[in-house]
Amino acid sequence: MKTTAYKSISKKALAVAACTFSLITGNTNAQNSYRIKTGNVTKITSKLTQYEVNEQNTTEVRKALTDYVTASISSKDNIMAEAFYEQDKTNVLWLIERWNGKQQLENFSKKAPAKALQSLTEKLKISPKIYYVKDLEPLTKEQWRKTSKKEDNQLVIMLFVDGKKGTEQNFKDTYHIAMPQFRSEPGVVTYQLSEIEGDETQFVTYEKFRSNDAFQYHLNFPPIKPVIEYLETSIKKPPFQNGIHNLIEFAPLTRE
Repeated sequence: MKTTAYKSISKKALAVAACTFSLITGNTNAQNSYRIKTGNVTKITSKLTQYEVNEQNTTEVRKALTDYVTASISSKDNIMAEAFYEQDKTNVLWLIERWNGKQQLENFSKKAPAKALQSLTEKLKISPKIYYVKDLEPLTKEQWRKTSKKEDNQLVIMLFVDGKKGTEQNFKDTYHIAMPQFRSEPGVVTYQLSEIEGDETQFVTYEKFRSNDAFQYHLNFPPIKPVIEYLETSIKKPPFQNGIHNLIEFAPLTRE
């Protein structure tokens, strides 16, 4: 999937969404029940780490990240841990993890796999880029551990959104309405919107689909219309497609 994937959204396809969205905005019962289900998840520490690695070192770093992820998900304090490389830049690696709190993450950083990863990045003079994020409409551990099926051709998309100041609440409200609908799509495995800590106008979405067909369905799903309208009009540096990262999972590769 190319980074221009979202460009395949046609104006015609979006136009059919107008009347449907008015029905969704009134679906308060679904929203309230969703809040109840996720309301107990409030103190998660969520961390995204990007590693840009020299090509000759990618295998070694991937191995260290795989060991880190494997050890993480076996910890009772871990909610999720996954590692990816970018489809179009295979030397750019991502570690995505969530823990029951900052202290739990700090405790794990003292374990052998975490120390090995830290030592390797220092030796290779890699300067990781770290984002701490606050999950909006947060998922439970069970929901985060949901996986694709063996026969799926999984597609993972991470989209960074840098909104214009004063529009951030509109973005969050728009997603609050649409999120239950997105998560109910048959081809969606995981869908999360997070706010980047330290800047209330910056967000990141994490979207895991069972296949490219499931993603194309999502692009034509009526509730996406107001989200696309925001991305086309209310971000600092259009086009918004520049913030898209297409990710290929290499750890833990757990499947149903």
